[in-house]
Amino acid sequence: MAAAPTEQKSSGFFGRLKARLNRGTTWLASELLWLGEQPLDEETVEELETRLLKADVGVEATTWLVDGMRAASKLNPGTPAVELLRRTALGLLETVEAPLTIDAARRPFVILAVGVNGTGKTTTVGKLAHRLKANGHSVLLAAADTFRAAAVEQLQEWGARAQVPVVAQEPGADPAAVVHDALVAARSRDIDVVLADTAGRLHTAAGLMDELEKIRRVIQRFDATAPHETLLVLDASQGQNALAQALKFHERLKLTGLAITKLDGTAKGGILFAIAQKLKVPIRLVGVGESVADLDDFRASEFLRALLGDARS
Repeated sequence: MAAAPTEQKSSGFFGRLKARLNRGTTWLASELLWLGEQPLDEETVEELETRLLKADVGVEATTWLVDGMRAASKLNPGTPAVELLRRTALGLLETVEAPLTIDAARRPFVILAVGVNGTGKTTTVGKLAHRLKANGHSVLLAAADTFRAAAVEQLQEWGARAQVPVVAQEPGADPAAVVHDALVAARSRDIDVVLADTAGRLHTAAGLMDELEKIRRVIQRFDATAPHETLLVLDASQGQNALAQALKFHERLKLTGLAITKLDGTAKGGILFAIAQKLKVPIRLVGVGESVADLDDFRASEFLRALLGDARS
């Protein structure tokens, strides 16, 4: 009985995801209606590949899915193509389903949030702080985006809403120094989690990427095992460009998790398959809006129902 509230909350979140994905048009589910109950044949494969590519799935992930469907069809002759797609897609997405967990033995547990400009990174950091606080963790925010005064103000607003302290300095200050001050403050106050919001930067800007590595070095001087989570915030509406960003960030920073945002905009959702197949970094969180409630753990089966529609419908 105790699990009921969680189930209701989950249903509510993914209900919103289903309603808002690609502005509520359930685009991919509609695209797959033509499949009906037909079996997997070469004509079906050709059409399916075209539609998956249009959904931002990408060439490599589309090929992987179709190959998996062919293999499954040989083991289960006569299974409708749409059911083969559901099973194969679920198997892929489940490989990156891994909620963010806070290791109580590592205090403070350090989360470094990174990403390009405009992905909703500061908003995600604020919502995550609120979520962690609601789950009983003490949290401190580090306003390491010192290039945008608005980013500091935005993070301070989130800190006030979540009732968590924010360490900040003047605009233009050294981001690594801000993070260092936050870590020292967290240790002195016996804080559970330090969540650092960094400035948005293009993955192709070598100098700014070097700055992130400097922040990491400062963190590691404080705690050789940190950061314990390097979280990349990705905008799902950017399609295959989001995958390119993730690959570059992972190459430089060795990402441990992803937060996928803006699934309530023009995103078709297929980029998650490309991320799972190519990047193989855990998807921790998904976001579908601006409110605190619009951030939740990534759950493969529920995401797939929102994207493809319910198999029973």
